[in-house]
Amino acid sequence: MKTIKLLFLLIFLSIVSVSCKKDNQTPEIPDITLNLKEQSLVSSSNKFGFDFFNKINKSEEQNKNIFISPLSVSFALAMTYNGADNETKTAMEQALRLNGLTTEEINSSFKNIMNSLIGLDPKVIFNIANSIWYRDNFHVEQNFIDVNKNYYDAEVKALDFADSQAKDIINKWVADNTNNKIKEIVDYISPETVMYLINAIYFKGNWKYEFDSSDTESKPFYLAGGTTKDVLMMQQEGSFNYLTNDLFKAVELPYGGEKFSMLVLLPNEDKTTDDIINELNENNWNAWLKSFEKVVDIHIIMPKFKFKYEKTLNNILIDMGMGIAFSDRADFTKINSGGGIAISNVKHKTYVDVNEEGTEAAAVTSVEMGFTSVVPSNIFNANKPFVFVIKEKSTNSIIFMGKMAEPDYE
Repeated sequence: MKTIKLLFLLIFLSIVSVSCKKDNQTPEIPDITLNLKEQSLVSSSNKFGFDFFNKINKSEEQNKNIFISPLSVSFALAMTYNGADNETKTAMEQALRLNGLTTEEINSSFKNIMNSLIGLDPKVIFNIANSIWYRDNFHVEQNFIDVNKNYYDAEVKALDFADSQAKDIINKWVADNTNNKIKEIVDYISPETVMYLINAIYFKGNWKYEFDSSDTESKPFYLAGGTTKDVLMMQQEGSFNYLTNDLFKAVELPYGGEKFSMLVLLPNEDKTTDDIINELNENNWNAWLKSFEKVVDIHIIMPKFKFKYEKTLNNILIDMGMGIAFSDRADFTKINSGGGIAISNVKHKTYVDVNEEGTEAAAVTSVEMGFTSVVPSNIFNANKPFVFVIKEKSTNSIIFMGKMAEPDYE
């Protein structure tokens, strides 16, 4: 398990550093330096994240809150990718947007980026863990185990899947590695299931400039359908990185030592969150980041919110080009040389809590393998649905992405 004090996997290059008139003179933290292959992996991961988020958004109802971790999904599928061969391997490369990188470059880049994040920001907690659980009478190729241990620091354990306690053991690992924010990823182990490959991410960061809870008050939030709902809205005023264009206006809220931040993208009056998500791609994203400028005395109003999200990703990943990996034509002979197994289920669960102090977030992705019998005003008032992203400054990697459609805070 990697315990990374700070936060991933949402993520990109923040070319301007946030400055606030409330500056508490946090010591400058050096940027992470990536080689060309690692930069290419981050670019590929971001492309996958944008496409993935777009398809998730289109699959949900308009007023459904969404929160995903492209980084978590990438880690779980990258471990699985090490067991793929031939057409299945190529399809996974294309779906994950990893074309042009060798298997060694993919694995070493993931490892180096993960290690680079360790200790990056002492004021932000970031935990990332990987594990592989397989049926105790199912043979797993030693090279597959070694690669995932060496590059992803994966815990690898054999379990008696017929034992009712097996799922409890896996779920306890998930809970332990998400600070109990996600307590279950496996609800039932099918007799056809032979393996689970799981990634867990936990993030906790306080705002560099916290909201004063005494300023929080109930205000209307305008839902996409035209109705309103009174919700708890936080407020503060200060100098922040800010962007306005024909599509949205956005503010950047830094955490801790400013290596991680949340970008809140609020659609303009004649636009919607769908319009923003449809334009999310690598070129636009990089251009937007370069256009942020420090603006003095912005009055920020945004809701407190906390929610959980869960999604089975099979159809999304099939639509992104990974269909063969779910079919009886799947080739995972690098997991077991006899073949005959495929991905049967990919489950993604997340949790997010945004309040006056900061943000707590968690994500778990489980890849289940089974026998192939299975298939510009300076007022920034976020009082309507918006898109939000949690990113790391110097690696240009995306950790979390979300759409806030209807805030609630229990």
